[in-house]
Amino acid sequence: MTTTRPQLAATDRQILGKHVAQLRRAGSLPAVIYGHGVASQAVTIDAHDFEMLHRKTGPNALVDVSVDGHKAAPVLIHSIQRDPVHQRVLHVDLLAVRMTEELTVEVPIVFTGVSPAVELSGGTLLHMSETVRVRALPDHLPQSLPLAIDSLVDYEVTLHVRDLVIPSDVTLLTDLDEAVVRVQAPRQEEVAPVVAEAEGEPAAEGAEAADAGDTAESRTES
Repeated sequence: MTTTRPQLAATDRQILGKHVAQLRRAGSLPAVIYGHGVASQAVTIDAHDFEMLHRKTGPNALVDVSVDGHKAAPVLIHSIQRDPVHQRVLHVDLLAVRMTEELTVEVPIVFTGVSPAVELSGGTLLHMSETVRVRALPDHLPQSLPLAIDSLVDYEVTLHVRDLVIPSDVTLLTDLDEAVVRVQAPRQEEVAPVVAEAEGEPAAEGAEAADAGDTAESRTES
């Protein structure tokens, strides 16, 4: 039975540990396929092909993987390890799934619209939650959940998990009262207080000058 899921070719991998660096230099990407009732298998995939595929699919995407030309099986791109400096993909975990068993995953929240408190008042959008936890069948897992922020008209409004629109075939597991986003008021620049000269100082200087003059006259007279 053919599917419309993206296809990915993999090769069984015998090179493990630190030696995988030579695979990366050759343009291959080390990966592992694992899952419930499935023996873990080390594989390699073409690094360029994976990058192109991942740009099109995003998180929680189902992919059909064929190892050494054998029958393709559905996997979930579960986690991706990247180089912290260059952001190059170093390793991929592929979770083998059963299409009749629900999965629990983290789904990113994507903000849509414009907040008047940001656009008109110069506030800063504060993300208090980046993802929510959901459960669904593999082919029903959302890649993201949109949240409109147009209602953030001032600094008193906070949007919560309960404000998300969850598909009917997805079960939300995160607490509904968990805060997601609000707008922080712009910081007021502190103005250093101007220290006024104490009253009487000029007079004191004048008095000192007068005293000096009197002293000079006294010396002249004497």
